[in-house]
Amino acid sequence: MSKKERGLFELYQADPERADWLVWGRKTGHSRRGFLKKAGLAAMGTVLGGQLVFGRNMPAGLIPAALLTDDPFPIKGKHKDLTILNDRPWNVETPPHLLHPAVTPAGVLFIRNNGIPPEDIDAAKWTLTIDGESAQRTKTYSLSELKSRFRAYTYQLTLECGGNGRAEFNPPAKGNQWTLGAVGCPSWTGVRLKDVLEDVGIKPDAVYIGYYGKDTHLSGDTSKVVISRGVPIEKALEDEALIAWAMNGADIPLMNGHPLRLVFGGWPGSTSGKWLSRISIRNKVHDGPKMTGQSYRVPCKPVAPGTKVADEDMCIIESMPVKSLITSPKTGGILPYGRSLEVAGKAWAGDLEVAEMHLSIDFGASWQPARLLPPKNRLAWQLWSASIDFPDRGYYELWARATDSRGKMQPMVLPGWNPRGYLNNACHRIAIKVV
Repeated sequence: MSKKERGLFELYQADPERADWLVWGRKTGHSRRGFLKKAGLAAMGTVLGGQLVFGRNMPAGLIPAALLTDDPFPIKGKHKDLTILNDRPWNVETPPHLLHPAVTPAGVLFIRNNGIPPEDIDAAKWTLTIDGESAQRTKTYSLSELKSRFRAYTYQLTLECGGNGRAEFNPPAKGNQWTLGAVGCPSWTGVRLKDVLEDVGIKPDAVYIGYYGKDTHLSGDTSKVVISRGVPIEKALEDEALIAWAMNGADIPLMNGHPLRLVFGGWPGSTSGKWLSRISIRNKVHDGPKMTGQSYRVPCKPVAPGTKVADEDMCIIESMPVKSLITSPKTGGILPYGRSLEVAGKAWAGDLEVAEMHLSIDFGASWQPARLLPPKNRLAWQLWSASIDFPDRGYYELWARATDSRGKMQPMVLPGWNPRGYLNNACHRIAIKVV
């Protein structure tokens, strides 16, 4: 049986008292009152840098408050108010109000890692190899060669984790319980993937590309590939498909793939491989880790909640569904009666554009159109805004609904259930109290 690697937050969420036993490294046991025994408190004190003065009163199964701050688990360059879902591997999401800027700051872009990022990176020695059955030759480029030999492009591209919104599914789906914040739309700079692939040569039988990165498996086994996904060759040859080295004009943050990564706007973020070191041009659908079985797949046909679905009846996720967020104001706002509420947010639709944006304050009985701006470029999210009036004092819910360029709109409530909890694009809603 393979060893299961889990992070601190995941352990405590699943079974707090067992987590005490696993984290603090000894069979501490618990008294009838449910408090940690002396040995466990001593181990905890070692990590915290001093004895727990009133540790005898500390309930078992409780994460010390110090470990809930960003000091013990520093994420260099990231905003202190991001929400940590797991620390092994790092999975961190962004509260919607921090996504209000038109271009997502690097410090608030979500983190979705599958392994351990590489250490002691020397960008000057970083290389990218292109190979595969459908490559006319195998060729290796240094990062400096990529920058000097090919024209650089900058695009604002939307990245969203396929599991964004998973926390709302019932029956619950396993995996990081993302709510709303596994999305962002920074500006990316790099070379077009198609220019590099064409420099190597693409055979006529090419159907897919697959990537490989330099992150390490959680087990520490360097021979294991953490994740190796990809996209059909048609997606790889789009103008906006980038091999990127910069985000918002600066180096990509380590947790987001420095010094080199793929960026495929509009598709699940898992296709945009980080710490990129190799791309294979395949003559078949790529079959790397997390490409097969049920990873990043949904039932090809709708199923009832809780249904077990065979692998052969699951289809690979490609373009993400239409979706929107209210980024201003934050939920829970209080508004004086008679004053209009200025509302704004973002909307996106995978490979498509958002055609319409509407808001409701009466649980969908009626909808008001919002002002919608075009995207900065293809595959970028779109900004929207509106002014909302409320007819009376009291509690309201403001709902946001986007419609894509093919007429498909967000569902009011959860979309079709699937075993892995992917593609939740239900309407975002916030609470407003008028006094």
